[in-house]
Amino acid sequence: MTTSPSQQASASSSSSNGACGSSLPRWRLFLQTLNWRHNPDIERQISASKLRTKQLESESAQIEKEIEQLRNESLRVKSEAEQLRSESLRVRSETEQIEKENARLSELNSKLDAIVFSSATNSTPTKPTPSEFEM
Repeated sequence: MTTSPSQQASASSSSSNGACGSSLPRWRLFLQTLNWRHNPDIERQISASKLRTKQLESESAQIEKEIEQLRNESLRVKSEAEQLRSESLRVRSETEQIEKENARLSELNSKLDAIVFSSATNSTPTKPTPSEFEM
């Protein structure tokens, strides 16, 4: 019992999509043997996942930019803090120098006052000479 070529053609053309089985690519034939069916829900989920992945990548890039900005800001603040520390040390050093000079000047003033007052109290008043009156 053999089949004629016309019977074979009619059997292969009776597939579910109406296409001839020999005209389909091998992978499609393989999928047909697995009874694979198109599922739009899965495709929607895949599309939604791809969209969410793009959104997350965009958010990640934005967060990385913000982190870089914060690092730069942190470096700037550290630099300013270091400048303020060095300025503070300079001011402290100048203040100590001024305090030393003030103490030295105060000591010199007290010595000068002692000299001026001691010479004023130790000296005897001089009597005016007659030539001073004759002017």
